[in-house]
Amino acid sequence: MEVKCIIFDCDGVLVDTEKIGNGILLSMAAEHGFEMKLEDAYRDFNGRNLKECFLHIENAIAKKLPESFENEYRQRSFEAFKTQVKPMEGVLKFINKLKIPYCVASSGPVDKTRLNLEVAGLLDKFENKIYSSYEINSWKPEPGIFLHAAKEMGFDVQDCIVIEDSKAGVISGITGGFKVYGFANGFNNEDLEKEGAILFSSYEELSGILGF
Repeated sequence: MEVKCIIFDCDGVLVDTEKIGNGILLSMAAEHGFEMKLEDAYRDFNGRNLKECFLHIENAIAKKLPESFENEYRQRSFEAFKTQVKPMEGVLKFINKLKIPYCVASSGPVDKTRLNLEVAGLLDKFENKIYSSYEINSWKPEPGIFLHAAKEMGFDVQDCIVIEDSKAGVISGITGGFKVYGFANGFNNEDLEKEGAILFSSYEELSGILGF
């Protein structure tokens, strides 16, 4: 296929946030009796909306989390992201070489995505090209967000590729009919490949695969 447009996920693909966000969530959940290893959080939580993650925790501990849990998590992670977020290694060089349109499609709210991109020094690359599940009320693994991004960018599904790092995100892209490239981080390799993603472990490798 001739790639005419690239749709990036944000967290774990453009910006290195997954360790920060999952670490805060596991720390807070531990206060309510929930235990999970970080590598399991990568597999079970990445790419999903917060309510699904909270429901997973509540089912495991057999009780409801406090009503204040979500706001506290958002506040603590927001503060951490403001100072700790970094771009994924090699992503800026990869983007600067692109000769085709690209955008970002995230399950997170627009303000969170913008903040992460800004702190990582990437916001100027994605201005007016940020699409959020919150805008269309459809979250991964549903295909809606990627279909929405392709439509807004003016391309057919078969002309776009999706770059993801989560099982839910790969399912979303494959279900939507996209060719999906999975950013393997050591925790997610088996899950991404099983769902149909073409694996890569660095942007240098992806550049070689795509011939960019």
